[in-house]
Amino acid sequence: MSEDFDHRVTLFLRAVTAKKAQDVVALDVRGLTSIADCFILCHGTSSRQVNAIADHVERELRKRRIRPLSVEGASEGQWVLLDYGDVVVHVFFESTRRLYDLEGLWSDAPRLPLPAARRTRAPARRRSAAPVEPLDGE
Repeated sequence: MSEDFDHRVTLFLRAVTAKKAQDVVALDVRGLTSIADCFILCHGTSSRQVNAIADHVERELRKRRIRPLSVEGASEGQWVLLDYGDVVVHVFFESTRRLYDLEGLWSDAPRLPLPAARRTRAPARRRSAAPVEPLDGE
């Protein structure tokens, strides 16, 4: 995988995961189709979340001057397809994803590694006050 391709796919994956997309999968379809180089599949648990994920991807990539060639399905919230030419992002409603089973249809495509989640520091634990000695008679 080229460094440029890897970096570009990572931009899409980070945008998808920022809105808590479920079961994110990136498929390398370069040797299998001329449609795209990569399919990114994920799902949300509600139509609202599906649209929020798709909107966030579009906004984040637009900040980098990357615009989709087309966006389909946003009004229904069951399957939003964002076509960026070399990368196609499929954001499904959970049951719709199971129904169409794109992972099964593209089972010959190698899965790309997902970027490591950014680690956040655990909040510092507060020290409890020194134990209080009981008063006489307690």
